Amino acid sequence: MKLMINNFSSTLQNRAWPIITLFILLVAPFALQFHLHYPDEMYYTDAAIKMMQNGDYLTTYLGSGELRFKKPILTYWTALAGFKIFGISAFSSRIFFLLSGAAIVFLVHRIAHLIFNQKNISQIATCIAASHGLIIFSSTRSIPDILLALFMTVSALGVTGLIKYGNEAAKKYLWMFYIGIGLAFEVKGLPAAALGGIALIYLLVNPWQRISWKKMAHLPSILTMLIIGLFWFWAMYIKFGPTYLNSFIKDQVGIRVGSKLLLIGTNFGLAVVLYFAMFFPWIVPGIQAIKKQLSKVTNINTAFFGFVITWSISMILMTSMVSVFYERYLLPVLPLSAAALAWLIAQNPKGLKNKTIKWTSCVFLCLNLIVILTALYLNLGLGTFTFLTALGVMISTAILIALYISFKKSWQPATVLTTAILLLFFSLSLFTKVISLPDQGVQTAKHIQSIGLPEGSKIAFIGNLHTSSKIRIALGTSYSLVNLSKVAYQDQLAAFDYLICDENTKQDLKTKDYKVEVASTNWNAKYIPDILLSILEGSQDTWREKGVKKYYWLEKQ
Repeated sequence: MKLMINNFSSTLQNRAWPIITLFILLVAPFALQFHLHYPDEMYYTDAAIKMMQNGDYLTTYLGSGELRFKKPILTYWTALAGFKIFGISAFSSRIFFLLSGAAIVFLVHRIAHLIFNQKNISQIATCIAASHGLIIFSSTRSIPDILLALFMTVSALGVTGLIKYGNEAAKKYLWMFYIGIGLAFEVKGLPAAALGGIALIYLLVNPWQRISWKKMAHLPSILTMLIIGLFWFWAMYIKFGPTYLNSFIKDQVGIRVGSKLLLIGTNFGLAVVLYFAMFFPWIVPGIQAIKKQLSKVTNINTAFFGFVITWSISMILMTSMVSVFYERYLLPVLPLSAAALAWLIAQNPKGLKNKTIKWTSCVFLCLNLIVILTALYLNLGLGTFTFLTALGVMISTAILIALYISFKKSWQPATVLTTAILLLFFSLSLFTKVISLPDQGVQTAKHIQSIGLPEGSKIAFIGNLHTSSKIRIALGTSYSLVNLSKVAYQDQLAAFDYLICDENTKQDLKTKDYKVEVASTNWNAKYIPDILLSILEGSQDTWREKGVKKYYWLEKQ
């Protein structure tokens, strides 16, 4: 047993693919169902379903049928690709975003290997990226940020090759650099152009490994970048004229860029603190290395570290200018920073044997144990313990035992910490499935199928738009679900024979005109502590009714 665990741990430590595989397998159960639903996901999944219904794969619509031009097309197409290949479901809406996160982990490994050419540094970089909370969470959502980070990391790999080999660098690094920028621009627009422009200027002017402008003026890759990046904008201009740009520019510049000095200062402070805090605990041995070996840090791979610092500071400054700060805005520079941090950790004599690494691993092992036991308690108490739940508990427990043995023997601390963090998401899925699944969309779709509603029927929805997005995914293309405004829906109801609404709307309607049935129920999150306590008291059946949010199916009489 000891030899098997040691061999398994050594394999993880010396290869990138096992960590990437763990990233996918342990995060997938949490990511590929709606345990959590991020608000912005609805824009992309709603539009992708509309594309399939109307056959227009360039124009993006909201669930209400209104046009939306705030973001370029590539994120919509990523959700669409999942729907086309795997059918419309929660799984297919997120699968390519999860794989994008895994691809980032792989690219971080390649960047570290390319610039440092040491297996231990590459592996540490892989572990840092795979365990980074922002990379993990962004991989569980069908929104642009993980795609932007992926394509900017492709571009960063190209920059790394140009820095290492200078004017003798192979053309593939130029292709990576420019194509990465083009794809990133087609994901999110101006942030990609800004980071790409800064990288280009750095390559041309940095004093350590300057690249000639003739080298960078590689027309085939530049033209390809422009075609990729501007294709959708050109298509929308042909179809709608210049007015469509108003929404895009307002989102990219007008809404997001703040002007108050206090706001900018606050955002800057938050960005700096979060940039470093999100690398905890890996940042601790890295800082210790800088303190003890500052001269070595500044004399080795200076051009690479200069690029990392330049890009990171630029991203922090750009993030400071936004009117509303989100930590995910820092995501594009975190993969590159992970590679640099891995080198610093490797220079620390104590390295991964740092006490902070050890105690953080211990904390995550304990958290996993707590979550597994809580999941068991909740599933058994509410009568939701199934074969799949039992299998999940056995898998998570077996991995936890293996990690504990490795932790006690001080085997591969980077692998232990990374796997413990990833395992927490797997363990959480056992807990949250009880209060989140089946989601409102799946429940509502089953209800509609049970009453035999004719395909093609138009259904109005009034309520939380995130719920409508989940229902739209569960219904697929068979029905037309249209979001109505909660404020001014009365004048539109005459056009619909079928309605899905929340409790408040039901109370406001003249329900005598409708046949009313419960379409879905979902636990109200604020009652979770009471639900857990009710199991001990034996009153859980009471909370099944009291602690839920309901959506109703209304059909005109």
